[in-house]
Amino acid sequence: MVLSVPEARFEDVPNFDYEPQYVDVGDLRMAYVEAGDGSDGNAEETFLCLHGEPTWSFLYRKMMPTLAERGRVVVPDLIGCGRSDRYEDRDEYTVEMHYSALKTFVETLELTNITLVCQDWGGVLGLPLATHEPDRFARLVPMNTGVPDGTQEMSDRWKEFSEMVATTDHLDIGRLVEGGCYRDLSDDVVDAYRAPFPDDRYKAAARTFPGLVPQSPDDPGAELFAETQDRLGEWEKPAFVLFASDDPITSHDRDPLRHHIPTATEQPDVWIDDAAHFLQEDAGEEIADHIVAFVDRT
Repeated sequence: MVLSVPEARFEDVPNFDYEPQYVDVGDLRMAYVEAGDGSDGNAEETFLCLHGEPTWSFLYRKMMPTLAERGRVVVPDLIGCGRSDRYEDRDEYTVEMHYSALKTFVETLELTNITLVCQDWGGVLGLPLATHEPDRFARLVPMNTGVPDGTQEMSDRWKEFSEMVATTDHLDIGRLVEGGCYRDLSDDVVDAYRAPFPDDRYKAAARTFPGLVPQSPDDPGAELFAETQDRLGEWEKPAFVLFASDDPITSHDRDPLRHHIPTATEQPDVWIDDAAHFLQEDAGEEIADHIVAFVDRT
């Protein structure tokens, strides 16, 4: 069964007055918001901002105004997140489904000259797309993310998180996001992260994302991610790796990724301090300034 989130759920979301738009990606609609010039497809610069688990485009609200001064900003909600449609059946969620939906979204909007800004699953899905369709992408900005090809070692903390998300009776998305931030969140912001989830039927994507991470090279998605690793190792366009210093989940992946992408070490060696896994929430304005400066110098 396909579910759509009632628009009334988003009436009280603070500081996010963007009109939602939709792209058909097969049986479902992928929602997105945008800002800046270039909605006619003629943007000199396009920022494609991809969120991760279990957030939505709201996560980028602090960054969008600054980026919009430099170009077109397109921020979709992954399937099962935000205003996007979702399957109620957890078995419908696969790496292939998420990747295909994102690919269709980018191709339908005919996005080009893209600076990919991606975090968490936004990078897990976005980096494969960028490396497999490099003509569309001008730059990469991976943040607190990676490309797990099944050979990586997952921490005990991550395994505990994955088990909890999949099995807990009451999954409070708002508190989950707050727990991944360095700074305290106001009640209305916590509620904004709960907004896309009226009840547990709407949480299938949030519950399944961790389990989609390949644990061996034979798992679904591992081949795509292994190819992506190879292609990232040959990436010749600019790349700027921006990780948070206080993220216990991904901070150890930062240096290996920065040294794997050939052009990444040509950019400043920057950590985002006083920020955790959801660094857009903790330091969005600062990060946006870094990204605009990156675009200007490349």
